[in-house]
Amino acid sequence: MQIIKPDVNIDFVGRRVLAYIVSAILILITIVSLIFHGGPKYGIDFAGGAELLIQFDQPLPIEEVKAAMNALQLEAVVQKYGEEAEDFYRVLIPAAVAEQENLAQTLKEGLAAQTQRQVTLESFEMVGPQVGRDLREKALLAMFFALLFIAVYISGRFELKWLLSAAVAGALAFSVYILRLAHLSIPMLMLAAVVVTLVLFYILNLKYAMGAIVALIHDVAITVGFFSIFQKEFTLPIIAALLTIIGYSLNDTIIVFDRIRENLRKYHKLPLAETINRSINETLSRTILTSGTTLIVVLMLFIFGGGIIHDFAFALLVGILVGTYSSIFVASPILLAWQKRK
Repeated sequence: MQIIKPDVNIDFVGRRVLAYIVSAILILITIVSLIFHGGPKYGIDFAGGAELLIQFDQPLPIEEVKAAMNALQLEAVVQKYGEEAEDFYRVLIPAAVAEQENLAQTLKEGLAAQTQRQVTLESFEMVGPQVGRDLREKALLAMFFALLFIAVYISGRFELKWLLSAAVAGALAFSVYILRLAHLSIPMLMLAAVVVTLVLFYILNLKYAMGAIVALIHDVAITVGFFSIFQKEFTLPIIAALLTIIGYSLNDTIIVFDRIRENLRKYHKLPLAETINRSINETLSRTILTSGTTLIVVLMLFIFGGGIIHDFAFALLVGILVGTYSSIFVASPILLAWQKRK
């Protein structure tokens, strides 16, 4: 299906400076938001604590539920959950408070007494602080290794330097091993490993891998920024969403890179900027159709999917939009910038 005329010739590369400014502003907002909010807001999966889902037998305003929690002297976050008529509430209790005995029963009986309503405890989940810390470190390691193996794959596939890719993987594994001996935290370890990766790609002249990995870091960073701005919680499903975004964005980038590599062989006398523009324009129909249909599906999940997958769908919405943008305006222009540095 072709929704863009075959002779269309939009100058994407010519707008790269504007795109760089937009990306820089979004990443700056992300950094400022994370500093302002004291880092990401972790859910009980990672921070530890208790999560309860309760239902009252009659409709009750959320203000009265919060007032009842205050009367019980229980520090908690109360959120309306599900459809308005269902009268469900999600109660999040921090780890320090959640460790008291018979918390679920105390809360149920206390709310019933304070609100004069019958309370049903639909679910009760508790995660200890140490378990939360372990889960957080494992989730970050999963993202790090995803980025690492993607970078190695891209450098091998597009530049046909599999031995060099293997050497990069070995150098990174050795670097991570040495850094772990220094007892760096997992976030600092990831940051150091990403810096080492980019330096290796630069030194070894792996331009396609550099373009792909910068675009992926860009997409994940901006998605994290949106979560920080809207104060949404990072939970295990959100990490799954970020890994999905990495895969989706990479797929878009590979399609464009494939066409650039083909056109470099066919039109080897054309300037690189023109070849990149031609390649992006030739794949534009596919990009719009794929991203458009995926966005519609995810938007439906976001609107009608309910509270359980609401944040997961929100992460995918942001990630798909940013990933499509970065495959055109971030990954490909890096190839042009690479040529100019020679």
